[in-house]
Amino acid sequence: MSPFVAELIGTMLMILLGDGVVANVVLKDTKGNNGGWIVITTAWGLAVFVGVVVAGPYSGAHLNPAVTIALAIAGKFAWANIVPYIIAQFAGACMGAFLVWIMYYDHFKRTNDPGSILAVFCTGPAVRNYVSNIASEIIGAFVLLFTIFYIAGAEITPAKTPIGLGSIGAIPVALLVWVIGLSLGGTTGYAINPARDLGPRFMHMILPIKGKGTSDWAYAWIPVIAPLVGASIAAILYLSIK
Repeated sequence: MSPFVAELIGTMLMILLGDGVVANVVLKDTKGNNGGWIVITTAWGLAVFVGVVVAGPYSGAHLNPAVTIALAIAGKFAWANIVPYIIAQFAGACMGAFLVWIMYYDHFKRTNDPGSILAVFCTGPAVRNYVSNIASEIIGAFVLLFTIFYIAGAEITPAKTPIGLGSIGAIPVALLVWVIGLSLGGTTGYAINPARDLGPRFMHMILPIKGKGTSDWAYAWIPVIAPLVGASIAAILYLSIK
């Protein structure tokens, strides 16, 4: 599998499962209706785990333009590879959102609340205050990337012989996304990933969903720009203190 295909498929699976749990919780007449925030944040963490397991051996499983750019700033990823990675991430996010629409097609038809329909695809603020909304996304992305820089593989000391962890090596980042959602996600829905928000938001705009309302493009720039800012700050701080 090429890195491009790995990023595309990994991101697609992450969005399918991540947006899928939101659909299960908020759409009408699903088995998981009103499952609550714990269900959503837990499944999102596991969705990241699945994406990382699949893409990790082939691309490093960025699955997020903020991760790709931060790693490049930190000198851990080639700048020349940024564009194809980001294209794959956005395309995979669109594909994942499309699959969620297919999966929950009957429930989209039964749901009359435009806000709930939009929430399946993308994030939105609990309180619309652009200054605090930007700050929330910057802080969330900073925690994500700064912690990623310090996630290490298992070693046998004192020789520091590395131990291959296989798929369980994806668990730390899944737990990280889970705790970000539990602790910091209540303000904006913790996009912390431009592809995760913009790709599905675009699909919300073009898919034929009755009563879906607008895609809230007035807010859409925040979950795109703010995570990139937070990730960049994390990379710069990492370089300054390592």
